[in-house]
Amino acid sequence: MNMSEIIYHHYPQSPVAEKVRVALGIKKLSWRSVTIPRIPPKPEVIMLTGGYRRTPIMQIGADVFCDSLCILQALERIFPEPTLFPDGEPRWWTSLWTDKTLMDQAAALVLGAEVENLPPEFAADRGRLYFGPHFDLHVFNRDLPHLAGQLRSHFALMQEHLGPRQFMHGERPGLVDVLCYYIVWFIRDRYRGGPNLLEEFAVLHEWEKRIAGIGHGHSSDMSAEESLDAALNATPAAETRVDSVDPVNFESGDIVDVMPDGDGGDPPVRGELVVLTHDCIAVRRLHERVGEVVVHFPRIGYRVDGPASKR
Repeated sequence: MNMSEIIYHHYPQSPVAEKVRVALGIKKLSWRSVTIPRIPPKPEVIMLTGGYRRTPIMQIGADVFCDSLCILQALERIFPEPTLFPDGEPRWWTSLWTDKTLMDQAAALVLGAEVENLPPEFAADRGRLYFGPHFDLHVFNRDLPHLAGQLRSHFALMQEHLGPRQFMHGERPGLVDVLCYYIVWFIRDRYRGGPNLLEEFAVLHEWEKRIAGIGHGHSSDMSAEESLDAALNATPAAETRVDSVDPVNFESGDIVDVMPDGDGGDPPVRGELVVLTHDCIAVRRLHERVGEVVVHFPRIGYRVDGPASKR
């Protein structure tokens, strides 16, 4: 077993997982595919992450990357060519538009349209995840025209930016294609009115087909147990980097809790602080099944808390 190979924990229907799959295709990478449950419990995932239960996660040996932004940043850092920035402009900030504004509206539209058909446990899980504990999907159902109209405006912006280009960055695909495509893919595939909503955007549709033609790289199946063995038999590669000027004022080795902002029902991930920079948080954990692992998160959108004396 190759301890440095990419192990991707996901499921086929996940739009956020599709985002990363397209990036793997752009980078022409080979990877191992571990299919995980759509809703908790996810025992093997929790053994790796220490509590993080969202989809997807990426594993390279004993380093575990949570959240698609963190995964994409790691892929660009570890496998820089082909780059996700073919025009030379790092555009990570685009994710603040697609992953928050657009995805929240897309999720509201899809879940609201299917509120009467969703399995109760799935509706409860995704409703809490996206909208907090006081969500009401029936409100979204009554607001479908507004939600569809908002997304239509965003799709118009995408098409206007695309213009005569082959891809959002120009002649080669990159991060902005990845970030825009997964929203379009989600609406076309999961919203019953998606094809009609997108019909007027002919240029965008041709771009969709070009992105789909890139594929997802080269994948082969792996069992969850094999992925746990890969972690157990590896050593984390993460190096200690803690910014002394970070406002939360933690030091390497502090025991901290990390969790997403908002109240999506996520338990904190507790571990020994290894990395705290402007773009990453990482903690070291021990678990009898997977040994020592380092779990990575993006800095944006995640809280790091710890002992009361340090808060």
